Amino acid sequence: MLGNPNVHRMTTQLTIEGMTCAACASRVGRALQAVPGVTHAHVNLATERAEITGDVTLATLLEAVEESGYGAHPFTPAEDRAAARAAEQHSLGRAAALALALALPLLLLEMSGHLLPAIHHWIAQTIGLPASHMIQAGLATAILAGPGFRFFRLGLPALWRSAPDMNALVAIGAGAAWVYSMAILATTPGEAVYFESAGVIVALVLLGRWLEGRARGRTSGAIRALSRLAPRIARRADGSEVALDALALGDALLIRPGEAIPTDGTVLTGTSFLDQSMFTGEPMPVARGPGDAVLGGSVNQSGALTIRVDKLGGDTLLAGVIRMVEEAQNAQMPIQALVDRITLWFVPAVMAVAALTFALWLAFGPSLAVALTHAVAVLIIACPCAMGLATPTSIMVGMGRAASLGVLFRHGDALQRLADVQGIAFDKTGTLTEG
Repeated sequence: MLGNPNVHRMTTQLTIEGMTCAACASRVGRALQAVPGVTHAHVNLATERAEITGDVTLATLLEAVEESGYGAHPFTPAEDRAAARAAEQHSLGRAAALALALALPLLLLEMSGHLLPAIHHWIAQTIGLPASHMIQAGLATAILAGPGFRFFRLGLPALWRSAPDMNALVAIGAGAAWVYSMAILATTPGEAVYFESAGVIVALVLLGRWLEGRARGRTSGAIRALSRLAPRIARRADGSEVALDALALGDALLIRPGEAIPTDGTVLTGTSFLDQSMFTGEPMPVARGPGDAVLGGSVNQSGALTIRVDKLGGDTLLAGVIRMVEEAQNAQMPIQALVDRITLWFVPAVMAVAALTFALWLAFGPSLAVALTHAVAVLIIACPCAMGLATPTSIMVGMGRAASLGVLFRHGDALQRLADVQGIAFDKTGTLTEG
């Protein structure tokens, strides 16, 4: 078929950067689905990946994601993405630690007096309430301008595009509390301020995202374990070591007893027993001699072997297994479609409820401060992350655990249907071990 070689007529996978909640994933999915030529687009928040099918160039897809406010690049191998996630998690951990360190004295200055009135009197008699409020203003400003600035950097542009997300909710809630408190501090010193609400909100949300990132990182452990089955260094027949990336088809490799086979090949010389249980489920080692095929990731049990390299990189069976697990983890299950429809309208609905709450309390409540605190509470507690993450994270955990036990799912929806299975029948001996 003739045509533009840069046009993708099959499935393209992208790594999406900057998603923090289910609303983000829904927004990226809508942006990709709106691209002319795209027939299907699915974004998985847990794996941070998008799967797109249709006649469209890679550049067009990347541009669509960037216009929606997020970053994207072609999907990279699990090991590379794991390193990037570790760096992101480290940065988020430092931000959460700094925010908590600043929020703790802020919380003590404002709230400890409500628990122990003596502390309130002590603060009033020593530094005075105006000075206490000034210190709180400095701490809250440091939190919002430092570790919490990410919420404003991501949330306000999303709000400007009429596509608010969780970052926008936090930015509006914390920002409103800070602006109101600064106005009180400037006009009527000594009145109640809410700097602790702004600072503690940001600190707790950052802590929650750090814990969420840790949970997501653990779910990809099965894929990393699979990729580590094949060694990164191979040994040529003359005994010299060479990186796996430097091998070529037809190279002769020496496999000593106890070593893992680096890639798929054929035995040239030697006889041995190999542990292939990861691929076949067979508990007993299998005999291999000249002319027999061997699989990368298998472990040589006894004698030394010399093998010829037949497949490399993504063509090996182990790479295919890893690809199968990744595709199954990234698949959209039927229940996820319902979740996506809910989260699409969740954030705008929350903002509408918060605005209504503010208006009602302002009209019938005792003061502006009470109306503000109730509206901020609605904004902050309404995080759709749990809904958006529950299904994809469950898929990742379940399929990752199954892969570690040697059970591989070809399709993501098979896991959901398995809940209704009452029994499994296997036709004859060899079905589980030989296929």
